[in-house]
Amino acid sequence: MERFLQGCKAALQSKHEGLDFHVVIGNEACDLDSMASAITLAYYLATTSSCRNLAYLPVLNIPREDFPLRTESTFFLKEKRISEEHLIFRDEIDLGGLYEAGRLGLSLVDHNVLSRADSFMEDVVTEVIDHRPLERRATRNCRVTAESVGSCATLVAEKIVREAPHILDSQLSSVLRDTIVLDCVNMAPAAGKVTPKDTEYVTILESKFPDLPPRGAVFDSLQKAKFDVSGLTTDQMLRKDLKALVSRDIYVAVSSIYMDLEEFLRREDVENELREFCQKRRHNVIITMAITFTEDDKPRRQIAVYSQQGALRAMVSTALEQATTPSLDLSPISCQYCNQVTAYSQRNAAASRKKVLPILTDFLKKRDMQAFQEAGDYKGRCGFTDCNAEDNSEGNEQAGDFGEQPDHPDACGGDGTKGRGYGAGFRRQMEDGLDDENSFPPTPMNSLVEGCPLDRGLPKLTAEAIFERISRITVADSEVNSSTGKQ
Repeated sequence: MERFLQGCKAALQSKHEGLDFHVVIGNEACDLDSMASAITLAYYLATTSSCRNLAYLPVLNIPREDFPLRTESTFFLKEKRISEEHLIFRDEIDLGGLYEAGRLGLSLVDHNVLSRADSFMEDVVTEVIDHRPLERRATRNCRVTAESVGSCATLVAEKIVREAPHILDSQLSSVLRDTIVLDCVNMAPAAGKVTPKDTEYVTILESKFPDLPPRGAVFDSLQKAKFDVSGLTTDQMLRKDLKALVSRDIYVAVSSIYMDLEEFLRREDVENELREFCQKRRHNVIITMAITFTEDDKPRRQIAVYSQQGALRAMVSTALEQATTPSLDLSPISCQYCNQVTAYSQRNAAASRKKVLPILTDFLKKRDMQAFQEAGDYKGRCGFTDCNAEDNSEGNEQAGDFGEQPDHPDACGGDGTKGRGYGAGFRRQMEDGLDDENSFPPTPMNSLVEGCPLDRGLPKLTAEAIFERISRITVADSEVNSSTGKQ
């Protein structure tokens, strides 16, 4: 596999004009399942393809600088003796340029819909393998494998075992088996993740290579690595599992960290690093949610609010203190190391970040509504951006006959996998910042048949209606990052 990855990097760096590329890409969380599925599927495609002018490339859907945040993935590669230097990251390949040149095909793993920014390349997606709910429309030139299993790697393993078992070796089997074991929580039924198919293919891989390390040892080491932040800088720790909330004038970062909060706040020069983090990313509040575990594996939660603006820090802190749905049951922690931090012990350990985000959302909405009513005008923006999200929701098997589907996206003889540039105009629209709802005009109503929309008079406009329309806050989750550990 090392030689395969080296060849991928060399092919990308070559200037061979006659070479086309088929990219296998995971989701934007780029967790271990996404990374392993992309690498192993690309390896399968490359070793079973007969095309000499086509390079199959696994691409990790994050910038290279963010990869150290995926601590379980970096540990995993070292264990498998795979060098990070040979991987290709999203910021190292010009997918748009390859698409415009008609030299690109795509396979999606661990997600089934391209992001909004990448949606112009939809016509070159020829294969999808995913274990999440299917959101994409059926097309004749795209083969879809979507099934509710614990790990996407299970579906890749099934494809390899059924169609090319001869390519399996100890390393490839170990990459697939270990990824499934982590995703399925050591194959424990009580965790609610593992399915019969996950168990079936883990058993098959182990039967072919009985010298694979014990499942329990693999799971424990990967789980430990997933929550190991000892080698990360403060900036990396805050970015590892980050969501951002944006309102009219408040930009809130909500970071999950996996260490004791007081230990985090004792880090050298931490307050200056918090300030630099805010300045660099234009946040004016950072909420740090810390989680550790007791000896009997019970979660222990703490929360801190940082802001250079004392009044803003007090408002956000009060909103958290007074929350009732749910109550966080906060108890103040003395923070002698930081003057601009309000810290708490969170005695309601069941209130994860998913439950805290709506509290903050409601606070921002109420504050913006008050400002809107007082000013009689609203020029802000509200929304969520998810910097590192992982969606572990389970999907359903997709069945249906959409015409002849290729065994795998091999671009020999045919143009189904190559972009022809028609999406350039649409991409420019997206780059211009047009909203999804406004990118295309609505289909006009036929007033002679269906009546005119104004027959009943002009619609009534209220401040509340206008505000609700322009200040909606939505959540964008993608499982960065997962990704990474989630609370």
